[in-house]
Amino acid sequence: MAGNVDLSQFLRRCRGRVDPQSVGLPERGAYRRVPGLRREEVAQLAGVSTDYYTRLEQGRNITPSDGVLDAVAGALRLDDAERAHLYDLVKARPGRRAGRTAPGVQRARPGLLRFLESFHEHAAFILGRRGDILATNHLCRVLIADFDAMPYRERNLTRWIVLSPEARELYADWERLAAEMTAILRLDAGRYPDDARTAELVGELTMKSTYFRGWWDDHRVLTRTHGQKRFNHPLVGELTIDYQALTPPGEEDQTLFLYMPAADRTSQEAWRLLADWNTPAPDRPRQDASARTPSASDDRNSP
Repeated sequence: MAGNVDLSQFLRRCRGRVDPQSVGLPERGAYRRVPGLRREEVAQLAGVSTDYYTRLEQGRNITPSDGVLDAVAGALRLDDAERAHLYDLVKARPGRRAGRTAPGVQRARPGLLRFLESFHEHAAFILGRRGDILATNHLCRVLIADFDAMPYRERNLTRWIVLSPEARELYADWERLAAEMTAILRLDAGRYPDDARTAELVGELTMKSTYFRGWWDDHRVLTRTHGQKRFNHPLVGELTIDYQALTPPGEEDQTLFLYMPAADRTSQEAWRLLADWNTPAPDRPRQDASARTPSASDDRNSP
């Protein structure tokens, strides 16, 4: 892992955020000129030599054991997503082959697509690697955006949220949400460091968004399983949704998201209006995103 810049920057960021007092060290002192822990303090907490931790943080050519990585993760107070990201960055995650290459174009399997379309009172969609939209149901398309109508390369939730003016209007907490999507993309990039499509997406967002550049440089990582989002929808106004994220068995890199209205009266009424006003016309089946995706040229250009 010689020259592992991402690992070096990630460890420095994590070290800098740890409050020394939380681990029994003085917050200030003549030797403490920067926030967080010093390298020797991390090494002491992890039970390794200062030289070894320094070489690890510098991205030098060493292969730490799982035990050492766990000790470093504990010393830096890493959460589950950050711990997984650490393993990814050092190419040492248990059960994972170093330098794993992402497979080609993703598609949601037919049974999962039928399951998706069975939700008539929930907005539902399937995300693949790097936030690619693989499939949506009707209510998702009217709640968020008609991703099926977009060019194949633009059907990516992270890209749409960061760059689209419509997303800024739709999400009441746009900046927080866009930063979180960047952190989720950072986690995915660590899992597949050689994925050309991810590199292409990161390059585009870096060029087009100063917000994204700042969030990406922060090296924050995140995974989402459930939560809430606040919308300012152009048709029905304000509403809050609850969401759940589910990973289908056998599809490690695909996530099914289900959106439903929060329990408050405003959200419930807005949701009913949205569903009633946008009931899909009969006998007009909508082709899903993954089935219609790539042209022959798209397939050739995919990783």
